[in-house]
Amino acid sequence: MLAIGVLLRRAITRPTAATSLDLRISAIPVPRYFTTTTTTHGTNRTIAVVGGGAAGFYTASRILAKTNNVFVDIFERLPAPHGLVRYGVAPDHPEVKNCTNKFDSVASDPRVRLFANVSVGDTIPLDRLRNAYDGVVLAYGASKDRRLNIPGEDGSGDGEKQGVVSARRFVAWYNGYPEAQGLTPDLESFDRVVIVGHGNVALDCARILLSDPDVLAKTDITEAALRVLRKSRVRHVEMVGRRGPLQVSFTTKELREMTKIPGLQIICDRELLNTQCDLGSEYLESRRPLKRMMELLLKHAVDKNDYIGDIGEKTFTLRFLMSPQEMLFDQKVDGQQVPQLLRFGVNRLEGPPESAKAISTNDTIDVPCSVALRSIGYKSTRITGAPFDDYRGVVPNIAGRVTVDQDLVPGLYVAGWLKRGPVGVIATTMQDAYRTADAVVMDLNSGVIGHNDLSFGDADRVILEDIKNVCITNEEWKRLEKYEVEAGRELGKPREKVTEVGQMLAIARGQELE
Repeated sequence: MLAIGVLLRRAITRPTAATSLDLRISAIPVPRYFTTTTTTHGTNRTIAVVGGGAAGFYTASRILAKTNNVFVDIFERLPAPHGLVRYGVAPDHPEVKNCTNKFDSVASDPRVRLFANVSVGDTIPLDRLRNAYDGVVLAYGASKDRRLNIPGEDGSGDGEKQGVVSARRFVAWYNGYPEAQGLTPDLESFDRVVIVGHGNVALDCARILLSDPDVLAKTDITEAALRVLRKSRVRHVEMVGRRGPLQVSFTTKELREMTKIPGLQIICDRELLNTQCDLGSEYLESRRPLKRMMELLLKHAVDKNDYIGDIGEKTFTLRFLMSPQEMLFDQKVDGQQVPQLLRFGVNRLEGPPESAKAISTNDTIDVPCSVALRSIGYKSTRITGAPFDDYRGVVPNIAGRVTVDQDLVPGLYVAGWLKRGPVGVIATTMQDAYRTADAVVMDLNSGVIGHNDLSFGDADRVILEDIKNVCITNEEWKRLEKYEVEAGRELGKPREKVTEVGQMLAIARGQELE
């Protein structure tokens, strides 16, 4: 019976250009109540995972590994899964995206269904999922970013100047995220870009802006972004942080990549760097990676006062102890009209390196630029039907179990950035997702969850009725992916992403493009 059920789930007729809506609905994977699995409990259980990124897929993979009678449905808002692995990882970091092989394995498991293009909270309410599944895991990540909250951040009153652009949106733009394709970064009116923030995302942006477009053309960066970068006048990128060199958040790997860009000169305040390293020598001894990174910076950076650049040379400047105060427009600097000017307040450090605070002074520094990017952290958003801590930007939880006023909410879980905040790399997210999955399995085994009022088949029918007209299945996603890979092959790159939702849906469903 198991073999028959698996075949039923896999032998799905996919729609063609002439397929009617009724036939397309019939192409949704068959309800899982046709599949039986012999277990010690003799009962199938269902878990819904909200979010098709790293946290969601790693949660699902762990649940599959720890059980043999639990089925998982993964709901993803966009037509394409993989979240920030697809839309956030830098295009010149293909090795980081190898985790998608794991995700593909999970999605093709007979106990897993992918429902992409389904927005939980809009297409289907969270409460509906909670009523239909034994447990629901929220793993939809962080789709917003923190703001500077300074005058001029949102641009000039006439709308001609952009103000401060989200680095998250800039990254999403060159990675093909559909909702970011309206961004038109001004890289032609001036030769300088300033980035506020000292993390890896900020370094990614700097590297993309300063890299040779011919090198980027071999990656999966979108052709639209590549055309803009080929016209760019930007030769200088300044990355600014409010504290000192020992408090940066980027890593040695990303800094080393900057040292390998041909013709790029790295600039910083070497006197400040040496002073901070001397004062924090004991601190650095206990943090060897940070010490190696400071040594790398000292090896490759010239002092800001000693730099005499050649015409056309590219520079990457690390600035410290500066906090943005306001964005000014149409200013003159040394008699030259500049499109934007970001004014910073100068800070001083107070306290030991591990807890140093930036204390404002009365001094200011103006940095002219064509584009200013803010890269000071991502932020999660609330979903109707789940508690949310607005201050911390997370769903309150104890070890992945969602709470309200410290009371557990049975059957509701959280994983990834939504659980702990937007920190860490993919490996961090994997370990975090595993811990949440272990909590789900523990609660299933102990009987804390698994007492759904709806029968297995009835619950399945309820969900399919809500999403049948919109969802994209894993088979349909793989059709879209195949199209992208083939389009990329013609351009000599890994893939060329489709960036318009309507086109993504049409390709996935096997329909003719207009």
